Amino acid sequence: MSILDKHRILEKNATLLLIGSLAVVTIGGIVEIAPLFYLQNTIEKVEGMRPYSPLELVGRNIYVREGCYVCHSQMIRPFRDEVERYGHYSLAAESMYDHSFQWGSKRTGPDLARVGDRYSNEWHVQHLIEPRSVVPESVMPSYAFLKSTPLKVSRIDYDLIANRRVGVPYSDEMIASADADMHAQANPDADTTDLLARYPKAKIGDFDGNPQALTEMDALIAYLQMLGTLVDFSTYNEATGSR
Repeated sequence: MSILDKHRILEKNATLLLIGSLAVVTIGGIVEIAPLFYLQNTIEKVEGMRPYSPLELVGRNIYVREGCYVCHSQMIRPFRDEVERYGHYSLAAESMYDHSFQWGSKRTGPDLARVGDRYSNEWHVQHLIEPRSVVPESVMPSYAFLKSTPLKVSRIDYDLIANRRVGVPYSDEMIASADADMHAQANPDADTTDLLARYPKAKIGDFDGNPQALTEMDALIAYLQMLGTLVDFSTYNEATGSR
């Protein structure tokens, strides 16, 4: 009996076909899943990555709360058209401290994975207040209310503790200093030496243009300004994930 004849028998016998299909799926599943039990981490180590500062973390929460992810992805794919438009393709390690991650494919607006340092704080303020004043074709709604909404976070240290429980490496020092760090990052006159030691490359300044108040706009812009800035891709070695 030829292989073709055997294949015809399998195709005509529903029971044999079901058993064969289950066997193939089972073997494939074992091959895919079993190695994961022997790996401590499936994400490569990349120099420069760190947990979010308290102000960035609050800004990220606002980003999620306002549904920004519905129109903006944070995942640049390794294709020429995307890399030339947005920058270096996204690394898995860049989302290792995200809960939940901000990937996606919906781009009513541009991908924001590399938006940090691309525009000034003033540009972001104007864009959030009236998007069409800086991007005439924009369909983004106004978020002007963020500038007049005081940032109210009673226990930011609890947020850091919750993230530590799911694997984000916040130290006891980071948690104890969380509230002070959150306020210092948006105060250009504050002593941020310790803050920068804990959170290298954190952007410091009066993000919303109003030094008299800490607002939700301060937090959101602090978050946006750090996106894609932690890894130095001019020295990044793709083979080792480091400089």
